Formats: sequence, C-alpha cells, structure tokens
Amino acid sequence: MAYELHYWPTIQGRGEFVRLALEAAGAPYVDVARGAQDAGQGVPAMLRRMNDPHETQPPFAPPFLKDGEMMIGQTAAILHYLAPELKLVARSERARVWTQQIQLTIADMVTEAHDTHHPIAASLYYEDQQPEALRRAAEFCGARLPKYLQWFETIVLRNPAGPRHLVAGKLSYADLSLFQLIEGLRYAFPLVAEKALAQTPAIVQLHDRVAALPKVAAYLGSARRIPFNEQGIFRRYPEFDLA
Repeated sequence: MAYELHYWPTIQGRGEFVRLALEAAGAPYVDVARGAQDAGQGVPAMLRRMNDPHETQPPFAPPFLKDGEMMIGQTAAILHYLAPELKLVARSERARVWTQQIQLTIADMVTEAHDTHHPIAASLYYEDQQPEALRRAAEFCGARLPKYLQWFETIVLRNPAGPRHLVAGKLSYADLSLFQLIEGLRYAFPLVAEKALAQTPAIVQLHDRVAALPKVAAYLGSARRIPFNEQGIFRRYPEFDLA
C-alpha cells in the first residue's frame, strides 16, 4: 500500500524533507494535494483529511502522513516513524535518538530561516514587516547560519564510523535533510551560504554524495521536484544576503 503524503502542492517547504526520504528509499507514495480532484485528490482532499471531525488525533498542519490507520504530523515525527521501514536509520536506540536530535536541530534552523522573512507573523506579508525582517536576516546571516553549519560540520567529523554520514556508517534521513537544508540556504542566501560552507567542507561533501545517489539524482531531475520559489520557507530576497 502506498503512503499518503499531504502537503501544499506548489512549494517544497517542510514536506520536501519527507519526499526526499520516500524518494531515496524508492517507497511508493501518493502526493495527495498534487493529485487531480476528479481522482479524489488535490488540496480539498488534504483539507478534508486534516479537518475530519471523526479523527481523534488530527494533525495541526501539513505535512502529515497517512499509513493505513496511522496519521502522523510534524516533519521530524514523520521521518522518525518512516525511517525503520525505509531503512534510513541505524538499528541501535542510541543511533535512533541521535538521528532524531539532529533532525530536530535541522528543523530549528529551518524555522529560523523562515523567520527572516516573517519575523512578526506568518499571517502578514513580508512587505508589512520588512524593517524587522532585515534585522532578523542580519542576525541569521551573521551569527546563526554559520553557528548551525559549524555544528553540523563538527558532528559529521566526530562520527565514529567516519565522515561519510552524520550517524553510524549508513545513509539516514538526517543526511537527506541536511542535503535539503543546504540546498535551501544556497537558494535563499547564496553569498552568505557559500562563505559559511567554505568553512565546512565535510558537510558540503556529504551534500554532494547525497545528490549523487541514483534515486535522489533521478528525483532531483524529475518534475516531481518542485523548484524553490518565493512562497516557500526558503525565499531569495537580495537585501538579506549580507555576506
């Protein structure tokens, strides 16, 4: 049975971290909101599922995943649930917990990147909070972005199994998510990101290895990969790119 992934159909956003795991594992899935309404899919189907009055554990917001009777919301929780079945996490409890810790740190950085253009409220347009956004972006680019990347560099270099992966000696969902994070930073903050990544060569090499994985490379070259745009989490505003 195919997994049902529910996320907005025109942006990568937080749903992309789940898509990458499913694609890298070659798992069958339906991207529900991107389907045709006459086939019982599309955004209305996603909203009906999310707002089902009979659902006792409704997700707060997309992304969420339906797997049989299971409904899981929150990107990190979805990946934690999928990983054993997709073979994207090591077997030991210590490794599973460490992988989830890394994923949650990636989620923190994604939120901070989002808040550069929406520092006051997600319900307001960027133009309604531009002075605050400029201040937030300056702090993110000058301090937070390099600090996060240096931490990822540190942990990959300290991996007892070697620096090819973040955890143990095999591909995990954290590797895939770090790849996506770097892709987003390069899109939104090209000058700042390249300056910081020049100081973190091990995670750049990890990013490149992930991109070269056959299933990942096929996905990246397909129409299933939505291009970055100014509606998603990572948005390119030149005034932010304060290298």
